[in-house]
Amino acid sequence: MRRKHVSNTASGLPVGRSLICLIVAGVAWGTAGAAASLVFGISDMGPLALSFWRCAGGLVLLLAVLVLRPRRPAAPAEPRARRLLRVLGNGLGLLVFQSAYFAAVGATGLAVGTVVTIGAGPVLIAVGARLTMGERLGRGGFAAVAGGLAGLAVLVLGGDGATVRPAGVALAMLSAAGYATMTLLTRWLGRDGDAADPLTTSAWAFGIGTLGLLPVAAAEGLVPHTEQAAQVVMLLVYVAAVPTALAYALYFAGAAAVRAATVSVIMLLEPVAAAVIAVVLFHERLTVSTVVGTLLLLAAVAGPALGEVRGAAHSRRASVPV
Repeated sequence: MRRKHVSNTASGLPVGRSLICLIVAGVAWGTAGAAASLVFGISDMGPLALSFWRCAGGLVLLLAVLVLRPRRPAAPAEPRARRLLRVLGNGLGLLVFQSAYFAAVGATGLAVGTVVTIGAGPVLIAVGARLTMGERLGRGGFAAVAGGLAGLAVLVLGGDGATVRPAGVALAMLSAAGYATMTLLTRWLGRDGDAADPLTTSAWAFGIGTLGLLPVAAAEGLVPHTEQAAQVVMLLVYVAAVPTALAYALYFAGAAAVRAATVSVIMLLEPVAAAVIAVVLFHERLTVSTVVGTLLLLAAVAGPALGEVRGAAHSRRASVPV
């Protein structure tokens, strides 16, 4: 007799490899802030223009990879309505996520904008996953989300000068909703094992983001004034390649196979990476809040990740013939 096989690999990737994809994506996202700070420090480029070049550069790089990579066996055609939902949902989610976040930072400051955006993400995703896919968070999941929110608050609000403005908080919540939409949609579409190519998904998302950001970025000024043009170009290439093209392709690959709430908690590695870079490369002072917040975030990430690995191992044992 054979037990029915229960798979957690909706995207075709093993759960362990999917977790690695998400971890690398979260760390890569954390380097974007440092690169952006360098760009802002040596030029007058604004955040919307940077976001536009990030999407446009990522799109160009992914299109080049799609053209140059070896031809793959033809996959079954995805229904048109499903493909349209994937393309528009992820594209609009990315557009709202990035543009609303920058607007929130402008309205209420970096600290509060970051805490609300990244902190609200796991909560919105956990609720959305429960309502749309029946995913249970469990006691461990609640503890991970609570620990992550506490760590994020300690890490980002540990300094002085945080100012809370209702309009900025609302924009940050809107940004979190855009991120939650991408995560939930990717997981929902990937649950049946028929996930799309992550490179193609990312390229479409960047294409929509590029078109949506073009008018506001043009109004802000697409071409910066700087005496260090070569450095600006190098930084823009890095932002387009690593925390954009690479990170989002890994994110879409991993998010299809891992529970949505787990994805949201693992992405808390972004502020951890940003904090480490600030201390190591920018020689910012290592404060108690930095250490405590980082440790809380790492503990929050470890719990759900280990839970996913245990669940995958249990599923493999259940599929063994008896």
